[in-house]
Amino acid sequence: MKKNSVLVWSMVVALGGFLFGFDTAVISGAEKSIQQFWQLSVFAHGLTISIALIGTVIGSVLGSRPSDRFGRKNTLYFVAIAYLLASLGTALADNWYVFMAFRFLGGLGVGVSSVTAPIYISEVSPADRRGRLVGLFQFNVVLGILISYLSNYLIGQGGEASWRWMLGVQAVPSVVFLVLIRYIPESPRWLILKKQANEKALEILRIINPLNCNHELIAIQNSALDSNGIKHEKESLFSGKYNKPIMLAMLFAFFNQVSGINAIIYYAPRIFEMAGLGAHSSLLSTVGIGLVNFIFTLLGINIIDKVGRRMLMLVGSVGLIISLLLVSYTFYSGNFGGIAIPIYIMVFIGFFAFSQGAVIWVFISEIFPNQVRAQGQTLGSSTHWIMAALIAFSFPYFAEKLGGGNTFLFFGAMMVLQLIFAWKLMPETKGKSLEQIEGSVVVMH
Repeated sequence: MKKNSVLVWSMVVALGGFLFGFDTAVISGAEKSIQQFWQLSVFAHGLTISIALIGTVIGSVLGSRPSDRFGRKNTLYFVAIAYLLASLGTALADNWYVFMAFRFLGGLGVGVSSVTAPIYISEVSPADRRGRLVGLFQFNVVLGILISYLSNYLIGQGGEASWRWMLGVQAVPSVVFLVLIRYIPESPRWLILKKQANEKALEILRIINPLNCNHELIAIQNSALDSNGIKHEKESLFSGKYNKPIMLAMLFAFFNQVSGINAIIYYAPRIFEMAGLGAHSSLLSTVGIGLVNFIFTLLGINIIDKVGRRMLMLVGSVGLIISLLLVSYTFYSGNFGGIAIPIYIMVFIGFFAFSQGAVIWVFISEIFPNQVRAQGQTLGSSTHWIMAALIAFSFPYFAEKLGGGNTFLFFGAMMVLQLIFAWKLMPETKGKSLEQIEGSVVVMH
């Protein structure tokens, strides 16, 4: 039962990922109705769709502050309340400005969740299961996206006001998340390093790792000491000591987005129509993308602790390069053959889901030392979301001006650089405790 406790805690916190995915994708089914309901201009409509992404960037930038000050658990309460209020507020909004405020609040929840949930899971997970458990967060993001598409399809049959139900139904999992947070413990590493609550932390460590809990307690305490055995003052991430994990996190998040993943997720129907498919076939192909993403994310989190983070990235990078170059070549040749591009893009999604998709939140949550982990997760998460916003906003322009061939050739070239990054720079963190990673792999002394 004690072994399963960590799994249950991780599943509860990963519900934040489910709501993250649901909140991000649910707007796709409601956006046309919202534009008509408030008679929005093109600019106002674009702002309505992107306001949550703006909230996400801000939430990810600020995410470390509540996580460090109030604790991981209390911050997750804020996330759950933000999702609940955003859901009810957007569903019941009687004017556009109120709607925008609640969409922004939902975006804040997504941003803070992308920082706090992976940190919490990494800090309560045994080393040999940490990849799989933190991977539950990404799995739930993908599941949330899938369920939101299905929910939109079912609710969309309900007439003019169906968009309100599409957005309001998120209140149900939000309430479940809010209630379940009460039953998880605080992160033992936060208790030790921020509150010096060693006895309380030891009780939790005894559940996580009964054989070595005392040794782990000492290792966590020692991680707060410098080489002279003196307790660190409050440290800045940018003190110069952490240049290597900073570089790793920022490059990892950068490559995640210049693969073109969000361009494909957001604009899949547009891409398929560029390739000559009709509107109905494009939508059907989009559902296929969701399913492939789900299946290969599940595969990735099941093997990440066996084969390691680096091996997944090496194999995935090769697959991404090949699939993106095939898409690019098909656009250049103009010989679309009906389903060639959808097939290549689904191959791309499969390789992405079990490599970058499964690894990103695990790797970034592992590579920073205890005393700056929340700041480091914030840096990686905010880099990810800023790049996501840039790619999402710029893709339609570049696709129109440069054409599909050049655009996907650029993404392919970026994945060649990612392959070099994974081969030459990326350390393997499989099977190591967070303190071992800090001492032997990451920090530059």
